[in-house]
Amino acid sequence: MSSPALTSAQAEAAQPRGLRAARPRGPRVPRGLPFIVPYLPFLIAFGIAPMLYALDLAVTNANGGVTGFHNFVRTFRDYRFVPAFEHILLYTSVWLGTLIVFVVGLALLLHGRANRVSSAFRFLFYMPGALAGAASVLVWLFMLDPAVSPGSFLLRMFGVDLFVKAIAPGNLPFVFAMIAFWTGAGGWIVVMYGALNTISPDLEEAARIDGAGPLTIALRLKLPLIRKWIAYMVILSFATGTQLFVEPEIVQHASFGLVPDTWSANQLAYQLAFRYADFNAAAAIAVDLLAIGLVGAVLIVTRTGLFRTDD
Repeated sequence: MSSPALTSAQAEAAQPRGLRAARPRGPRVPRGLPFIVPYLPFLIAFGIAPMLYALDLAVTNANGGVTGFHNFVRTFRDYRFVPAFEHILLYTSVWLGTLIVFVVGLALLLHGRANRVSSAFRFLFYMPGALAGAASVLVWLFMLDPAVSPGSFLLRMFGVDLFVKAIAPGNLPFVFAMIAFWTGAGGWIVVMYGALNTISPDLEEAARIDGAGPLTIALRLKLPLIRKWIAYMVILSFATGTQLFVEPEIVQHASFGLVPDTWSANQLAYQLAFRYADFNAAAAIAVDLLAIGLVGAVLIVTRTGLFRTDD
């Protein structure tokens, strides 16, 4: 007859004294709490409060009366609404695609190089990110003008001999994606490189012993282990992309009206608020952008298990 199972207290007493787990005493405080407490007032003042204010404006009229979804329906019927969101969808698709492929690819290539070489390249990649959004747009407007650009021969190879052709409406999603990649990719390369450094060298050594080459190690070992970091990059970049405003606004002024001033959803909200004084409609568009960002974030988090912890 087998002996009965030990209770948890008996099992703990049977362990050597040095191996017994110390039981926490008193209320448990999350370790990350001291790091987020200083940020909370700013989050409430500049994040949550404006969001609640926008929600209130979106479901009311100019007199404060509740209108429900009237503002959302009204803005959706605006002839500029669908084209603005189509532009944003195309732009974010191009930008996120290039961001995932090139940022992850360059980070994997740098991780396989000597530290001195990778440090120099990481610094070079990060430098364009030091420019503000407006400054980077001005630089690229200069680069896209065949009359003054040092790369004018490349522009002419693609049939672009005039500045207006470079910023034609059909080219704008790709132009803005190129500007965003140039200014933002370097910072994400540094982040991905740091994520790759968390991978234990023992895993790579074991893979080499098993006969895996550099490409196999990169695709089968390193890439799955930084999947959560890639998801984090996609969430933040998607949210940033839907808020596009500075780039098309500056290009609109530089093109003397060739590009419409409602090219992006944020531009449309700006025009409704400050040209037509329709703050309720502008708030409805802002809530639409918020909803799109939240839905995208939820889908990415659930599909990738971003916050899943290993037991």
